[in-house]
Amino acid sequence: MRVGTLIEAAPQMLLEGLHERPADELRQLVKALSVPKPQPTRKADMAQVIAERMADDSLLRDIWAQLDALEQMAVRETIYNGGKFDATRFQAKHGALPSGFRRGTSYWRWEGAAGDRLRLLFVPSHRGGPLSFVPADLAARLREFTSPPPGAALRTMDELPETVSILVGYDERETTKTLAVRHMERAAANDLRAAMRLVSEGAVAVSAKTRRPSAAAVRLVAEVLHEGDFYDAFAERKRKWDQVPGPIRAFAWPWLLQASGLARLKGARLELTRKGRESLTAPAHMALRGIWQKWCGSSLLDEFSRVDQIKGQQRGKGRRGLTAVAERRTVIAEALRACPVGSWVAFDDFGQFMRAASHNFSVTTDPWDLYLFDQNYGSLGYDGSHSWEIIEGRYLLCLLLEYLATIGMVDVAFIPPEHARSDFRHMWGTDELAYLSRYDGLLHFRLNSLGAYCLGLAEEYEPPVVAERTKMQVFADRRIVADGAPSPEEATILDTFATPEADAVWRLDTERIVLALEEGGDLDALRAFLAERDDQPLPETVEGFLERLGRSATALKMRGEAILIECADADVAEKLMDDSRIAKTCLRAGERHIVVRAKSERAFRNAARTMGYALK
Repeated sequence: MRVGTLIEAAPQMLLEGLHERPADELRQLVKALSVPKPQPTRKADMAQVIAERMADDSLLRDIWAQLDALEQMAVRETIYNGGKFDATRFQAKHGALPSGFRRGTSYWRWEGAAGDRLRLLFVPSHRGGPLSFVPADLAARLREFTSPPPGAALRTMDELPETVSILVGYDERETTKTLAVRHMERAAANDLRAAMRLVSEGAVAVSAKTRRPSAAAVRLVAEVLHEGDFYDAFAERKRKWDQVPGPIRAFAWPWLLQASGLARLKGARLELTRKGRESLTAPAHMALRGIWQKWCGSSLLDEFSRVDQIKGQQRGKGRRGLTAVAERRTVIAEALRACPVGSWVAFDDFGQFMRAASHNFSVTTDPWDLYLFDQNYGSLGYDGSHSWEIIEGRYLLCLLLEYLATIGMVDVAFIPPEHARSDFRHMWGTDELAYLSRYDGLLHFRLNSLGAYCLGLAEEYEPPVVAERTKMQVFADRRIVADGAPSPEEATILDTFATPEADAVWRLDTERIVLALEEGGDLDALRAFLAERDDQPLPETVEGFLERLGRSATALKMRGEAILIECADADVAEKLMDDSRIAKTCLRAGERHIVVRAKSERAFRNAARTMGYALK
């Protein structure tokens, strides 16, 4: 090929990138290409000669053949993904970086034995920040004889080990911990009903300003959770510097009910909304899916705030602050859809998969705002202190264990958080910390059928196989005696309609049944529940009792709100009621009182004014 043709064929974008390289680097590349003497000495001439030589397809193939497998993979990942080399993604996907990869003061670069070969293909970008890329014209030629890289793969397992080994202390002693496994689908259905029952009883107090549940409310929720919280929710510190995990699921439920619109603040306590009362009669999985969908878009709580060892999270003046929580959850939900339903995934593998598959999210726009213990010495802005594991990883741990597991979308396998992770040990001020977050003990999770349904991977949901029903006897005095301990689901139903009197003994209770009916309960469902567990028909007295309550439950209907007005005497009340305009808006209530429908208040006032009466 003639020189004139070479100059015309010189890759223009490669040439522009070469002009950004230091002259010393260009000199090395000229030698690597065995450019005949006399070799050019001016920077522009060296860049031109390199670009001309790189226009030779046979030379390009020779350079490719000299690369080892990992170096070739770096090229393939770059030219089939927009031309930019993503070091974080590459390392997460392939477990290592090419031997010639180094980070310069302002950009990524290639050095060492592979440096000359790779620098012929990659150019740095000072203007674009710390990155290295393959020029588009060169990438197009490379794609002619290379194949796309494989997609990111997520490692899974069907069975979990019974124990795991962790390192404890400065001497890194190895110790063994038993892996606790929780299956959360049935637990979530039970917990939802139990938490909503507490709300209906006015037992869940929250702050009117922050919406945070009170310690007493969290304790009540913890007491009704299926198999209890993940850890002892109210363990006391033996020493003042000891860490205790505290409540997790018990803390989450009041937030979830508020964010989903199933409960709202009234005064200092939560009450069920109309939507919440209606959901009591709907299948639990539909309510749980609704909770997840609402939580995805809610800004009521940032889960990262629960990683309370990390300070500086407030959005104050001069702080760029934390990113939008809805955007983070959207990215994580998309990554979860790649998890095979029913297979266990190690948390660390999932985090690696997210980065390898470009499911990227950020918790903060400026890690210098965040710190441990001291804003200066403990800032997370220092190198090594704002890695994915420290910030994004802790956020993901919280979302999985405190919220997705709580509403039953994932099953979890965990150990106590103490010493479960050592990735923060190099950070300033962490000598006395046993863990960075209360969620550090989460090691594995499994997307279950409910999670697939909530994420839209399945149109229908099939609940887990229900355990064998507990035999029960219903007596004429309305007592229900169970033959053994009922399942949590059975106990929830019994507690809804009956009062516990002794171990395995309940009595159908008028007030509880009426309350359940007010909140959408169904007496036919109660009859069916009892009939399935008692070999004998319901006693006539019990049937009559339920029949009477069924009739009386529909005897009163809420027709709207009204205002009670007191008149100075019976004559005033009489005059008002004689006016045809006023008579349409109200009813007489005794000698001196009138009841006005709330929606008719304005009409009542206007008519009363024309008669000379003011309403104060």
